[in-house]
Amino acid sequence: MKCIDKLPAAVKKEIRSAIENELERYHIYKYTLFHDRETSTTSSISDTPRSFTGTTSDQTGNVAVYNVDEPARRRAFCERLEQAVERLPRKERFLITERYMKRDMPFDYAVYSLLMDPPVAEATYSKIKNRAMAMLALMLDIPIAELKRLI
Repeated sequence: MKCIDKLPAAVKKEIRSAIENELERYHIYKYTLFHDRETSTTSSISDTPRSFTGTTSDQTGNVAVYNVDEPARRRAFCERLEQAVERLPRKERFLITERYMKRDMPFDYAVYSLLMDPPVAEATYSKIKNRAMAMLALMLDIPIAELKRLI
């Protein structure tokens, strides 16, 4: 994975942005409460005449499907990301877990100076972080053209 260190800064930024978006989504799914949708029980009055659209709607059915499928989809996403992180090497796994996957997300400084044992320099931390993000992008099949050419 030495070739990841030689990627242009723009590609590293694109990878970091894509993975941080996924990790933020993970954090939201993992640590926020899912609210069930409810059907409306009152009818609405409209001045415009109804016209036949050729479709039928089942509000209760749609809400029931959403209330069952959405938590399952969120759980599957979280499990997939956790499995990908578990496959990372030790330092990369520690960095991603401590920085992005805990309920309280510390800043980078706290991770590389306080949590890593032994503490590492900021430049070393950036290299480990870039390598971890690139590996996650490959494992999660996130489309980054420049990264795919390395394989």
